[in-house]
Amino acid sequence: MRQRSLIAITAALAAGALTLTACGSRGGDKGSDSGKGGTTVTIGVDAPLTGDLSALGLGIKNSADLAAKTANKKNYVKGVTFKVEARDDQAQPSSGQQNATALVADKNVLGVVGPLNSSVAESMQKVFDDAKLVEVSPANTGPALTQGPDWRTKKVRQFKSYFRTATTDAIQGPFAAQYLYNDAKKKKVFVIDDKKTYGAGLAGTFTDEFKKLGGKIVGTEHINPDAKDFSAIATEVKKSGADVVYYGGEYPQAGPLSKQIKAAGAKIPLVGGDGIYDPTFIKLAGADSTGDLATSVGAPVESLPSAKQFVADYKAAGYKDEYAAYGGYSYDSAWAIIEAVKKVVDDNGGKLPDDARAKVTAAMQNVSFDGVTGKVSFDEFGDATNKQLTVYAVKNGAWAAEKSGTYTG
Repeated sequence: MRQRSLIAITAALAAGALTLTACGSRGGDKGSDSGKGGTTVTIGVDAPLTGDLSALGLGIKNSADLAAKTANKKNYVKGVTFKVEARDDQAQPSSGQQNATALVADKNVLGVVGPLNSSVAESMQKVFDDAKLVEVSPANTGPALTQGPDWRTKKVRQFKSYFRTATTDAIQGPFAAQYLYNDAKKKKVFVIDDKKTYGAGLAGTFTDEFKKLGGKIVGTEHINPDAKDFSAIATEVKKSGADVVYYGGEYPQAGPLSKQIKAAGAKIPLVGGDGIYDPTFIKLAGADSTGDLATSVGAPVESLPSAKQFVADYKAAGYKDEYAAYGGYSYDSAWAIIEAVKKVVDDNGGKLPDDARAKVTAAMQNVSFDGVTGKVSFDEFGDATNKQLTVYAVKNGAWAAEKSGTYTG
């Protein structure tokens, strides 16, 4: 769920430039090899670049930018220069929809990385799908986005243009429940959510699994996403006798919530999903956040041999902000688009066809490569085939990995 400026670095294009098509511009593009010929393909990015969640959004933007630069440096798709066009949705569905419309209107855009929030994705999916413009989210975890509102009983793919590299809350919530009940030996939980698509969905899948394991839900509450005073709920938590709080939502509220629960006398951990897995949570929660937990998609990027080059390249690129929780997934989302474009170009004699968007969307279904986060490929719903998750704990003022694995149903 965070950059200020994109550094325009483009590689020299190979001889034999592509012909100009409706979905690519011939040279003349500032900062993208003006005058060198060839085709410029734009990868759109939609994320919260300002506001409370900007730390995550800027990491998404920068990591997608790094993928584009890497492809250009390698001349990965001969005759094609990739550039990134980033738009700020401020974590608001209405802004996301406007951004989707603007990206669709730019014929050079052949794929979009983002958004961060599942609620924003809901407002964008049909806009992209109507235009046959592929969208790959590094962070959306709401199961309904791919498998439909009745995904628990009948999975139906919603949009052929929507994919994601992050696993879903159908796995993340139950994974957290299994860890808390089996590993942390927590039996009584107070569940709170922010009523948003992501938070409510995550809390729901967690609750179902925790109860199935034999755990007891000793209280439930819903908060206003704009609220800052959680003293009343903190008092409820204290009175409930809960030995853990599970929160479905994001760190701007989770941090103060954790702090106020401890201040009320309930010295118990607050646990959340990937929406709270950011250093900002620890800053907001204060010193008493030690022992709080978060699950996040995949294994710790720093621990993966496949991610070493990404970490080094990100640092070398000089971005002012961290790649944050979704950096590796954002790079892989952008690279998936690059791979799909490469497939279309290779299959069309070294040039982009007039119906490039539709062809790229179709090619995405069969994209498969070894990425920053591990093997990247998609199932029949457009979901990531990589289902790994990690539990992190606050220790010494920072997040530390506790356990990696996946939900075993």
